[in-house]
Amino acid sequence: MTAIREQLSKAGDLFLRPGQVLLPEGPRAGMGVVVRAGTFHRIGMAEAVAEEFPGLTPLDLPDHLLMPGFVDTHTHLTQSLGKALVFGEPSEIFRRIWVPLEGSLDERMVYLSAKLAALECLRGGFTTAVDAGTRSQGHVGALVRAARETGLRSVVGFICNDLGGTAQVPEPDTILRQAEEHLAALRDDPLIHPSLAISIPEAASDRMLKAVSDMAAAAGVVFQTHVNEHLVAVERSLVARGRRPIEHLAHLGALGPQVLLAHSTLVTPHELNLLKETGTAVAYNPVASLWKGNAVAPALQMAALGIRFGLGTDGTRADGFRLMDAGEGLQRAGFGLATGDSSAGGGWLWLDHATSAAADAAGLSGITGAIAEGLAADFLLVDLDRPEFTPSYDLSWELVRYGNRDQIDAVFTDGRLRLWQGWPVDWDARALLAEVRGDAAAAIAKAPIQRIHPLSEVYRGLGHYK
Repeated sequence: MTAIREQLSKAGDLFLRPGQVLLPEGPRAGMGVVVRAGTFHRIGMAEAVAEEFPGLTPLDLPDHLLMPGFVDTHTHLTQSLGKALVFGEPSEIFRRIWVPLEGSLDERMVYLSAKLAALECLRGGFTTAVDAGTRSQGHVGALVRAARETGLRSVVGFICNDLGGTAQVPEPDTILRQAEEHLAALRDDPLIHPSLAISIPEAASDRMLKAVSDMAAAAGVVFQTHVNEHLVAVERSLVARGRRPIEHLAHLGALGPQVLLAHSTLVTPHELNLLKETGTAVAYNPVASLWKGNAVAPALQMAALGIRFGLGTDGTRADGFRLMDAGEGLQRAGFGLATGDSSAGGGWLWLDHATSAAADAAGLSGITGAIAEGLAADFLLVDLDRPEFTPSYDLSWELVRYGNRDQIDAVFTDGRLRLWQGWPVDWDARALLAEVRGDAAAAIAKAPIQRIHPLSEVYRGLGHYK
């Protein structure tokens, strides 16, 4: 395996002959893939590719699947230092934990948190992640630097709240000017893609919501916001504005194909129609629903209606395979059991919405998300010589139900090997872990976090369950 790693690490063109390639139409054997200048240059039957490129020596990988990297349509790269502090907490943990934590981080800790989270993403097979924006004071550059150094393709949001929810709230005109600067700074970056964000609609004025959505549309980038995740937020919107959050965005003309709504779990039939009619995309975060949400997004109904959506982690657990499993499992438990739906979408649906459909929701359909000529060579080499895939009858569904991140041997983004068997090939991840372990406790201690429950050892000692 060391020899394979060395060949994959070489500069220049790669001619790969894996056992199977996961194409948009499904897995295929006997294929050859040429990677050149960071893109999939040629994909075809191996014999034909070999004739077309006689100067390239093929690398045979008979026990591996070459598949697209996963796309996480919703995460928070500067929340990795908190992790299990939110376990078992009631809803709206962002108010009591995430906003206080992120708002207290200095530039160095933003960098460490983002780099740790980016490493976790890559280890879990995510070659792309959509970050919702850091609430720290002016440190988005540190987040970008961390993502770039790890090689994680990232859509980085710049938060434009003008009614609170961040460490610092500038004047509205300053926010819009800074948003323009964020877009300009990353416009031509090959790996980091700009986005605009408002944490939750109530954190911005109507003028700001409309202006930011319009600015994103004009720039061809994504506008992100969290909506309809918690019942209390839906009710606050009804009290303050007379409309539910999605309805209010539609009323302002702030929905559209440039918009990516995180969660959308508590949705009415009318709101589903609004999403469909406007082409608005959704980040379906099944693990977040399992761990802390008030509901499960009706993803199967969204698929049937043609609503665009991709799978997202919400920063919970960075494993693309387990994310697909949770995505299918919650639909089966939440909706399929009641209707006798034994397939709950089938394996192919969850593969699509973890890769190509997720790339579309993230505004990157012309850049990544599939094994296709001209797209960025963001891909995984998955070891199929495992008990979980033996015998194999339906690989697409097996990947959803049996796949795990420890089966990933190689992670590529932009045509470069980034991780080999879970660890970076060109930087010292263990040194990063040691640095985080040394400094995280102090960062947590100074953040004005409010937890409802004690840590598990103390909680268990209370002798009862609350």
